[in-house]
Formats: sequence, C-alpha cells, structure tokens
Amino acid sequence: MTGHTSPSENPRRIVVAGGGPAAHRFADAMHTRGLKGWHVTVLTEEAHLPYDRVTLSKALIEVDYDLTLGHASMWDHDALDLRTGERVVKINPDAKSVETAAGNSYEYDALVVATGSNAARLPIPGAEHTHVYRTLEDVWAINRAITELTEKLGRQVNAVTIGGGLLGLESAAGTERLGARPVVIDGAAWLMATQLDEGAGEAMGRLIKAKGFEVHGGVFPSEVLSDDDGQVTGVLMADGRIIDADIVIVAIGVRPRDELFRAAEGEEQVFTLGQRGGVVISDGCETEIPGIFAIGEVANFGGMCLGLVAPANTMAEIVADRLHGGQATFPGFDTATKLKLSGVDVASFGDGFARTEHALEIVYADPARGVYQKIVTTDDAKTLLGGIFVGDATPYMSLRPLLGRELPAEPGAYLTAAGSGDAPETELPDDAILCSCNNVPAGSIRDAINGCGSCEGNAPVQDVPGLKSCTRAGTQCGSCVPMLKKLLEGELKKSGIEVSKALCEHFELSRQELFDAIRVLELTSFEDILARYGEGAGCDICKPTIASILASQHSAYVLDAGRGTLQDTNDRALANMQKDGTYSVVPRIPGGEITPDKLVVIGTIAKKYGLYTKITGGQRIDMFGARLEQLPEIWGELIDAGMESGQAYGKSLRTVKSCVGSTWCRFGVLDSVSMAINLELRYRGLRSPHKLKMGVSGCARECAEARGKDVGVIATAEGWNLYVGGNGGANPAHAQLLAGGLDDETLVKYIDRYFMYYIRTADRLQRTAHWQAELDGGLEHVHQVVVEDSLGIADELEAAMAKHVESYEDEWAATLKDPERLRRFRSFVNAPGQEDEAIVFVPERGQIRPATNEEKSAVLISSARIPVRGSED
Repeated sequence: MTGHTSPSENPRRIVVAGGGPAAHRFADAMHTRGLKGWHVTVLTEEAHLPYDRVTLSKALIEVDYDLTLGHASMWDHDALDLRTGERVVKINPDAKSVETAAGNSYEYDALVVATGSNAARLPIPGAEHTHVYRTLEDVWAINRAITELTEKLGRQVNAVTIGGGLLGLESAAGTERLGARPVVIDGAAWLMATQLDEGAGEAMGRLIKAKGFEVHGGVFPSEVLSDDDGQVTGVLMADGRIIDADIVIVAIGVRPRDELFRAAEGEEQVFTLGQRGGVVISDGCETEIPGIFAIGEVANFGGMCLGLVAPANTMAEIVADRLHGGQATFPGFDTATKLKLSGVDVASFGDGFARTEHALEIVYADPARGVYQKIVTTDDAKTLLGGIFVGDATPYMSLRPLLGRELPAEPGAYLTAAGSGDAPETELPDDAILCSCNNVPAGSIRDAINGCGSCEGNAPVQDVPGLKSCTRAGTQCGSCVPMLKKLLEGELKKSGIEVSKALCEHFELSRQELFDAIRVLELTSFEDILARYGEGAGCDICKPTIASILASQHSAYVLDAGRGTLQDTNDRALANMQKDGTYSVVPRIPGGEITPDKLVVIGTIAKKYGLYTKITGGQRIDMFGARLEQLPEIWGELIDAGMESGQAYGKSLRTVKSCVGSTWCRFGVLDSVSMAINLELRYRGLRSPHKLKMGVSGCARECAEARGKDVGVIATAEGWNLYVGGNGGANPAHAQLLAGGLDDETLVKYIDRYFMYYIRTADRLQRTAHWQAELDGGLEHVHQVVVEDSLGIADELEAAMAKHVESYEDEWAATLKDPERLRRFRSFVNAPGQEDEAIVFVPERGQIRPATNEEKSAVLISSARIPVRGSED
C-alpha cells in the first residue's frame, strides 16, 4: 500500500506489532519524515522502551545498564503511541484490525509487523533447566544466577554456553566478565561456522582458548544433567563425556516469530511463509496482502530471515518511505559482521567462503599468533567479493565499502598482518556504504561535511559527533567510526582546512607526543621544551598544557621556577575567580566526611570574612567572595585547623563523593566512606588533561551517583565493581563497567593504571568519557591495557602513580611557608594594603551576593566587608 497523506485527511492509522529495534527504527523514520496526517501505535509485549539488542551483553555484565534506543522523548509526540504489555495475537486482514492478549482491538490503515524472533531451544532432556540469551529478562536472570551460585558454592562457577556462533561467544564472554569459568560447546567443527571458514574458525578457537575459554567442538550435547533440586550439574555429550556445569546457557540461533501469519487450525493459510519460517515479503517489504508489511527478523526475503541490525533498519526506512509516497526497494541482506569477542577482533563480509565461480582466495595465516586474513576476489584479482579476518581486522574498514568494486591496489597489500604495513589509502565512491547499520553512503557524509546535506541549517559539520548526529553513521554498532573520522579528515584537507594534531601554532606535536617526549627526556622547564620542540613564545593553549604535563610528571609546586606564568587565571591564584573578581575558597573534605570541629572552623571563617557559603554537589563547602589578598590569611586559618586545598581551581582530582555505606546504612554492603577517603587522599593533587571526579557507593542503590563520574566504584557482595568514563555536564555519559568483584588492592591498582594511561594519552581538555570513546577499541581497549596489561606498561603506570603519591604536597601549605610565594596575592602591586573598591555586595537570604551594575551605585555593602548576619540587617 502506498499513498501520500495530506493535512486535510483524518490521520491515517499505522499499527506496529512488536517493540524491538526494527519497530523503533520504523517509528523513528516516520517521526523524522513528519507525522502530520499519521498516527502510529506501537504494541509491544515487553515492559521496556525499545532497547538495543546488539549491546545486550552490557546488560548481562551490568544489570542497570541503559540500552534504550534513541531519545525517550520521541514517544512524547502526540502522533506516536507506545503501549507496553500489549502482545498482538491475531491479525484480521478483512477487518483491518489486530487483537492483543489483553483482549484489546486496534484498527489500522497500515500494519507493520516487527515481532522479531525467539531464541531456539534444545530438544534434549533437561533443557528446562537451561537459560537462553535473547531479552533483558534473559540476561538479568543469567547475571542473577551466576551471582547467587558464586556466593552459594564459594568457588568459580562453571558456565557452559551451548552454541559457538555470534550469540554463543558473546554470552560466554559475558559469563567470563562476571567471574565464571567460560565453557563453549559447539556442534560445528569450528567456531562461528556461519561467518568463518575453517582456517578463521580455528584461529578464533586458539585465541579464545588462550584467554581461558574451554571449547568442545564437533560434538552435540545429548542431555543437561541436574540434581533432585533442579540444580544443573553437567552436560552429557553425545560421545559419552560429561562436562561439569553449574549453569547452562543455550545460544544456538533464533527462530522467526511468525505465528501471526500462520493460519489457525481449520482456517485457510493467507500468508506465504518461508521454508525455514518468516513471512515472505516483496522488495517493498510488503506481504501479499496490501497494507500489511513485515520488517526485521520475521521478514523472509529471497528465502532468508536474518537477525542483523542493518537489514532491519533498511526495511524500516523502506516502509516509512513507501507510506510517504516513495518507491524505495530492499536490495537484499548485508551479512557483514565485525565485532570484538573477549578482545579478539573478528570480521567477515561478502562472499567470504569464495562460493562465487572462479573466485580467488588470497590468504595470510599465522597459527602461532592466532591471526587469519583472507580476501576473496574475482579470478583476475581485481574485483572484491568478500573477506574474513580474525585476530587482526584492520583491513575490514577499508575493504567493506569496496565490496563489488575494483580494488585500488593489489589484494595482498591489504593483508596487513603479513607485514605489508597499513592498508592502502582508499577514496570511497559516493555510493559506497560506509555505515551498513544505517545504510549511510559516503556521499551523504561528504554532503554533511561540505554543508550541503540535511543537517540543520545546511551548516558544514566538521567533527565526528556532529556527523553522527546529522547522518546517523556510527550510532549503532560503532564499528565504522574510524572510517568516518578518516573520511572527515580527508574532506577537510580537500577544502583547504588543515587537519593537524598539533597542540597549537607553537608545537607541532600532539599533547600525547609532547607528554612522552618530556617524560623520556626528563625535561622540567617550559623554556627547554620550547627550545627543543616548539617555536615562538607560546600561548594560552600550550603554556597551561605544558604546565599540567610538568605537574603530573614531577608534582613540583606549580608556581615556582617560572611555571607561574604558564598557568591560567585560577591556577595562578590557587582559587577560582568569580564574575566580580573575587575568589572562592574550597577546602578538601575527603569522601564528604567532616568533623563538627571543622564545620565550626568553616562557619567561623565565613562569618569573619563575610563569605557566602554553599554546599557543592561534590559534598564540599564552598566559600565565595574572598579578595585576592585575603586568600593567604583564610587558608592559614584553615590549614591550622587541619584542612588543605580542595584544588577546585585545577584540572585535577576534584572530589570523591560517597554514601555512608555499610558503617551506618542497613543496605550498605561495603565501607564506601573509608574507600572514598582513601581514594581521595591517594589521588589528591593529580594534574590531568581535564578535571577528575570520582564516586563510591556502598551498594547497588547508587546513592553516590558513582556512574556519573570519571571513575565510579560500587560495592557488591563479591567485592567492588569499577566503572570508568562517566561525566555529567552538557554531554552526560554513564561510566561503563571495567572490572567487577575486586578486592581493595586490585581496585586501587586498576584505578592507578586507568588514570595514568588517561593522563598520558588524552588530548588537552578531553574528559575521560570522550577520550575513552575515541580510543580505537573503546572500553575493550581500556580493559586490555588496564586489566590485561596488553601493552606491558602496567608496572610503569603504577610506578608513576606511586611517585605522585609520595611527592604530594598541599599547594596552599607550600605557599604559606614561603614569603616570596605570598607576594603573588596582592590586589595592587604598588599599594599592597589597598582594597579593590569595585567589589561590591548586597544582602540576600541572610548572606551576600555580587551587586549588579545598578546596585553598585547604591553601595549597599562595600569592599569594607560588613558581615551580613541576617536579612533584617
């Protein structure tokens, strides 16, 4: 059914059966094209908003991980109606209506069925004691079972996954991250037999075995064994072996949920079904009954149903286009796959099995390293037909968009593992698909970069986040982001916009390169660094950056030896300047714990100097309104009372927020306050590319909001869970689980490594969330470096942190010891005792605030600083 809806018509009713990724993409596609004249009702049996099944493994490891697709606000549109807990059980084509299990009926003008698929079950005895891997409830149940079994058994849980395909290996990797012993049983002769040939599958097997996985291939299970209480004890194999098991997960594939298209007994079969299930659709994604469409895993096209994101998204866009009067057609299934399983790169695309007549296979295999690379071409070695990569999938991003095209270089040049260097530079044609998940061609991205695309205002987009927002490229699985970045840099160069990693006009090196150079050569002054690597006099970009690098490497007083002139305004004053030229005073309150005596000291100082006081979000007390010349006197009193600088002014550790934990709270699992205090005292004064914030929660209720911090620590019954890469601000990001069930020593060791690796490699003013996202491999790369020590630098990173801890000195305490350092804190150099009369305050709510320009003329409270004791004053 096609047709364009005019504003004068009553809304055309679209009913969507199903609430998974395909249904969400269709609703989003309708929303993007405009809903005027339409009303879309989405009926989903699940209780959740549509979520991303591609990243289901994250919810397996971390049950509160938010997988929600897109922006939840989309469902607030008047023409979009999402109804959860509504499972469609019957289609009435003649009446153009559907019925739900709850007994409700919904009429439609167009019906879109996106019911997806079910996890396949094992037809063997004991299968009722197994888990499947398909929904949020499934992975939550697995997480809960492993957690409870670990506590009950007092040992490592034997987690057996039956199935060695994509889902099976993803499931096994998740159980390993939960602390279980991963065991994989696969009936095929090698792993991932659908995507990989024998050589690649064997390489994959060697790599994951080296990571502690136990693999049993080429034999099928015949029974799941359990005791009288139903507790799994093992898996009986067809060859008579018994494999120990405490939990069994079945991930052997999926079956299309096509029951809506199957006739009830005694009724005529109206819809055509595929041989292996799924309703047959046309290239317009329409069934044989006009107005009824099918998309995603339930749709059978060309005799296939496929559970991949890219074709489901394409189908959803096609149906939305056709309902709006277009003639888009489905081109067929894109079976390309790229993923990282337990740190192992795997990718395949096109005719990787060389089934095309006269196909030529160019292969490099290194069994010792577990590396396998294969490129398939036509017999003249010119046209690319497909490829398979295991262990090193570097060429995939260059080759995948060239499928079906003539290669710009000899095929062997792309076998990077053979020592041929980087893959040849590739200029993608405009119609080459760069992002297969969202079907985004290179031409659309070029249009966005050059300001002639569909982005808001047709303004040129010159950064990766902007391109992702505008074109959707890289927003699903993320594997195309490196190529997206490469294309952006290439287009900017063509436009005459120099793409440089230089720190600034005075230094051609990037911050990371400069950090390493300074560290290796043990340089200690800006002048020496400038003479060796720079030119000119420096600027307000390179000076503070180098000052920060020197501080993080040497922990020397930041204002000595000419470093004072390198700092920005706040660091020069060791305080944050406010809008009226006064400064704030923020003493450190480790973990948010403070004694009554210290509270009294802060209150006494605030009253004495007439300062405005405010409790911060980091569990500290901020005092505002201090003049520059008052800072030493105020800090003298604070330090005499046993306090120190909170370094609220520096790009360094700010706070470690905590809840009261197990000491007081009846829900607390571990002592979060003690841990927070220990962490804050360890990392205080640590200079970094940007500010650092931490949080420690004593249980999963997360009262310290640890997952909104650069580093978050959450207590569990198994130990501490470590989360990294979170932040609040204008672009908030949830921290991601790096490691779980850690003891105190291991937790601190991993944080040491994480912070030092970030400090060494991040760009200037780059928060941990963005640094982590831009790393090749993202969180998995961080896990390899920090937890697995893949770069062999763990000892070096820990030693660097130990040096910082040993050499820490409070900056204000150091300042007060030296009369020469105190000379900096004068409002007027030529008149040290003179006060700045431009600083004026007015009373408000029993305290003070800076006067507006209009209020200054009245001079209600002048720089003479009359303490405000109450609003009646």
